[in-house]
Amino acid sequence: MIELDNVAYSYGNGPALLSDVSLKLAPGSFHFLTGPSGAGKTTLLKLCYKDLQPTLGHVRFFGVDGPELSRDAVASLRLKIGVVHQDCQFLDHLSVAENIALPLTVSGRPISASDLDDLLGWVGLSDQAMQYPQELSGGERQRAALARAVMTAPDIILADEPTGNVDWDMSLRLLSLLVELNKMGKTVLIATHDLSLIRASKSQVSTRVLRITGGRLTLAGADL
Repeated sequence: MIELDNVAYSYGNGPALLSDVSLKLAPGSFHFLTGPSGAGKTTLLKLCYKDLQPTLGHVRFFGVDGPELSRDAVASLRLKIGVVHQDCQFLDHLSVAENIALPLTVSGRPISASDLDDLLGWVGLSDQAMQYPQELSGGERQRAALARAVMTAPDIILADEPTGNVDWDMSLRLLSLLVELNKMGKTVLIATHDLSLIRASKSQVSTRVLRITGGRLTLAGADL
C-alpha cells in the first residue's frame, strides 16, 4: 500500500535526518514507530502521506511511484490515508460535527448524516456534535481528530503521537479505537514515544514495532 525504498530525507542543506529507510505498510498491518524526540518520526509520517518528497530513494503509493502521481491522483490518494496529527487543528467557527465532516466537504463528496452520527457515536462524541472545538477537553479533541481522519473511510491510518496530550485512561481508549480500525482491515501506523502504550497493545493486536535511531529504521527488540 505504502512502500519506502532506500529513502533519505534532509531539511535544506543540512545533514540527513533519515537515511536508507525501507518500509512496507501491508494491508491490515499494525505498526508502532518509536524513537527519541527529533529522531524523525513525524518526518517519516509526512513522507508516508506525501506531505514531503524524499531527498533520495522512492516512495510508492498503492504501487505508483510518488513523482508519477498527478495533482488529482494525489488528492484521491489523501482520501485513502487518514492522518491524526500530533497537534490537531480545527476550525473554531465550525461545530465538532462540521469539523469531522470537513474532509468530505472539501473534496466535494456527499455527506451521509447517518454515517456521521454513527462515527460520532463510535468515538463517544454524540453529545458534543454541536459544540465548538474550544469547548472540548484534550481527550475529546483527540477523538474528534481520529473521527475526522477516518471520515473518508481510508485504507491507512497514520497517527502522530495521538496520546501525547491525554491521560492514561484516554490513551487506552484511543488505542482501543485504533485496534478496532485495524480489525476492520485498516492499516495502522502510530508514531509514539510512549513505550507503555506499545506494551498495552500486545494483548490486543499483533504489532510490528519500529525504531528510528541515528536516522535509520530498525526493528525494535524484545526489550519493549
